[in-house]
Amino acid sequence: MGLVVTYPLFKRVTYFPQVILGLVFNWGALLGYAAVRGYVDPFTVIPLYIAGLCWTMVYDTIYAHQDKVDDALIGVKSTALKFGDRTPTILWELSTTMLFALGCSGYMAGLSWPFFAGLGGVGVHLAWQTFAVNLNDPADCYKKFKSNHYLGLLVFLSIVGGTFLAVDETMGDRKETQQTLKANLLRL
Repeated sequence: MGLVVTYPLFKRVTYFPQVILGLVFNWGALLGYAAVRGYVDPFTVIPLYIAGLCWTMVYDTIYAHQDKVDDALIGVKSTALKFGDRTPTILWELSTTMLFALGCSGYMAGLSWPFFAGLGGVGVHLAWQTFAVNLNDPADCYKKFKSNHYLGLLVFLSIVGGTFLAVDETMGDRKETQQTLKANLLRL
C-alpha cells in the first residue's frame, strides 16, 4: 500500500516513476492468480508480473511524452525525459521483454496455440505503437497511449483462446520443466 500512496511523490525524486506505477498496477496479477488457483506459482506469475511492468513502462512513457516540456519546466521527472531520443529503442526493448515474459507465463500455465498466435498480434501492435508514435506530438502520444485498450483486448482474447483449447497432456511436460527449474534454483 505504501507504493500506492507515495507514487505521486516519486515524480519529484526519480526519473522512473513509471516503474513504481508498474509495480503498483500489476500487483493484481499475483493476487488474482492466488485468488483463482489458491496458491502462487512463481514460474507463471513472476513472468506475468514482469510483462505487466514492462507494458506499463511502455504506455506510460508514451503518455509522459505529452507533458515532457511542462515537466522539465516545473521539475517533474519521468522516463520520457530520461530516455529522450532513445525512447523508441528502449520502448521496443521493453516490448520484447513483455512478449517474452508473456510467452513464458503462458507456457508455464499450459496455454495452447491460440495464446501464442495472439502474441503475434500483440507484437505487431507494440511495434506499430513504438515506432509510429511521434513523441513530439502530444496528440499522437495520447492516441498511441489510448490504443493500449486494444492491446489489452488482444492479450485477454489470447489468454481466453489459449485456455479454451488447452490440452491437459502438455501440463506434464511443463510440470517437469518447473521441477527442473526449482531444483536448479535451489542449488544456487
